[in-house]
Amino acid sequence: QVQLVESGGGLVQPGGSLRLSCAASGSIFSNNAMGWYRQAPGKQREQVAAITTDYYTTYIGSVKGRFTISRDNAKNTVYLQMNSLKPEDTAVYYCRVLGREIWGRGTLVTVSS
Repeated sequence: QVQLVESGGGLVQPGGSLRLSCAASGSIFSNNAMGWYRQAPGKQREQVAAITTDYYTTYIGSVKGRFTISRDNAKNTVYLQMNSLKPEDTAVYYCRVLGREIWGRGTLVTVSS
């Protein structure tokens, strides 16, 4: 059974940075694309970034140039480096095995002064 565990969230001031990690158990990680999603209070969950098995990446427009998704197959971990954070980035961030209903429990990111 695959499990995903996110970490790295917290409180940060506008303009600051955080790096989220998502560690996967099981053997599914290296054979699947991975994604980061977020859900802000009162809003629908949205996909923020994704990375394929051959390291092709995509981003939603609001985070392009500020966020970077990466993966380390040796560590079964996917990362989301978030720079120049804005209050509107405040949300619970989740990772997911794309194409499957396999999600982590999320990590809260709060951007506030």
